[in-house]
Amino acid sequence: MGRGLTRSCIGVRGRLTYNRMVVDLGQQTDLVFHALADATRRDIVRSVLDNEQSVSGLARRYPMSFAAVHKHVAVLERAGLVTKRRQGREQLVRGRIESARPVYDVFEELEAIWRARMDRFDQILTESDDDPDQNRDQKP
Repeated sequence: MGRGLTRSCIGVRGRLTYNRMVVDLGQQTDLVFHALADATRRDIVRSVLDNEQSVSGLARRYPMSFAAVHKHVAVLERAGLVTKRRQGREQLVRGRIESARPVYDVFEELEAIWRARMDRFDQILTESDDDPDQNRDQKP
């Protein structure tokens, strides 16, 4: 069973059912996070968002082999962050920023959770400060 499946399962009378939408989005988001975890890949994405570049042109920018850069581009392509197209003998790479949307949504969701927790924490602290009897009865 894949990692995404175990996180997205719902128990129904002893059986497991899967929300396919959540599983698919989770796997795609995992691919994007994996792709962006490497500094070289993040730099490649930045450079091809501005303008389309050839893989060989990208390879000249980094102190690694053409094959290594080609593998980085393949990881980015699997994650949907770039597309490749052939023009003659060259493979041109273009960035697809819209593919980062699921990751942005994950961060928005996490931010909302943490803001709610901080608001609740502030509320608890304010309630403690407003009730001097409660503070007197508590032992350190």
